[in-house]
Amino acid sequence: MEQRIGSSSQPLEGAGFDPAFIPGLTSPASERTKEDGPEKEPEVAAAEEVEEPEEAVTEPEDTAEGTAETAPSAQEEDTEADGPVFEASDRRARLVADHRGVRLSLDDQECEFRWDEIGAVETETARFGKRYTVTVHTPDRRWYPIEIEAPARSHFKEWDEQLDAVLDAYFEENAE
Repeated sequence: MEQRIGSSSQPLEGAGFDPAFIPGLTSPASERTKEDGPEKEPEVAAAEEVEEPEEAVTEPEDTAEGTAETAPSAQEEDTEADGPVFEASDRRARLVADHRGVRLSLDDQECEFRWDEIGAVETETARFGKRYTVTVHTPDRRWYPIEIEAPARSHFKEWDEQLDAVLDAYFEENAE
């Protein structure tokens, strides 16, 4: 069974669909409501934007207390679970598995799976080379692979053991 990555039909764009469309010159028209009013001239909009930061300067003083209060709760959340944590990364990809779930990131794209959203986790090593592949399968028959380049092939066994420890601690196979 193959997974569909996206729709095979592309959305209509261009002058046939939007008469105001001129490639490279204009962006698509934004949706405005009657409350927004007419679009302002660029000079007027720029002048208003300059005035707004002065008002915003007073707000961070008020919110500084709020951030100080929320920071300890984030630290407490991390210290609550003293269980195993698996982290592997290379120059582009990163994988973290801990008490919150599994987080994958590749370049600027990230996704996070809680343990109740995961159907299975599969690992695979390349026969040649230093690629370590971890695939997260979801119950709705989707899968999300990530490849991490290990510094050496000797890390594969260590990474498998660490990931198994995390899966044994947090993953319940028969959660459904």
